[in-house]
Amino acid sequence: MSRYLSNGGGTQAQKVRFDEEAIPDEDEVGGTLKLRPSDSNITEDQEPFMGIKVRRKASIHRDYLGDYVDVPSRPYLMKILEKQGDKKVLFADTVLKFTSTGKMKRRILLVTDFAIYIVDPESGALKRRIALAAVEKLCLSELSDNFLAIIIPTEYDLLMASTRKTEIVTILVDATKSQSDYELDVLFSNR
Repeated sequence: MSRYLSNGGGTQAQKVRFDEEAIPDEDEVGGTLKLRPSDSNITEDQEPFMGIKVRRKASIHRDYLGDYVDVPSRPYLMKILEKQGDKKVLFADTVLKFTSTGKMKRRILLVTDFAIYIVDPESGALKRRIALAAVEKLCLSELSDNFLAIIIPTEYDLLMASTRKTEIVTILVDATKSQSDYELDVLFSNR
């Protein structure tokens, strides 16, 4: 759980500790709430978000598909992946990418076990390929918004908005961890 960090409005990022005894139990009158395991497909990596980030109820209990754009039915996406040598798509969806001037552009986000791809859905052109090894951390706010920043120290950062932000974060953390011993940091800050 040490990879989940909260800035809390200060200038120094702090590690967040989860104390199950401090969470109130909804069944007890005036008591404490304890998190109970659910029958949904939420992994343990997603559970810490509940203590740090304000969540929409629909985002907590959601079935994760991974491929929301049906990559095999889009030949231009398959051609891009074959050219780069990637075969396994972990996540695919349409997101809003913010440019350096603040404009929003609709893009297809593909996450494979080795890289992140940003593709223009209108032209079918690959706009950017980011190796997972180049990603330093992910930044999210503590509010219930759709913004996600991917911090890449060797290149420019990627700011985007997606309704499936929790799934993107979980997949990126798992993919990075499975490919190397490096564990991707997730920073929560309202700055």
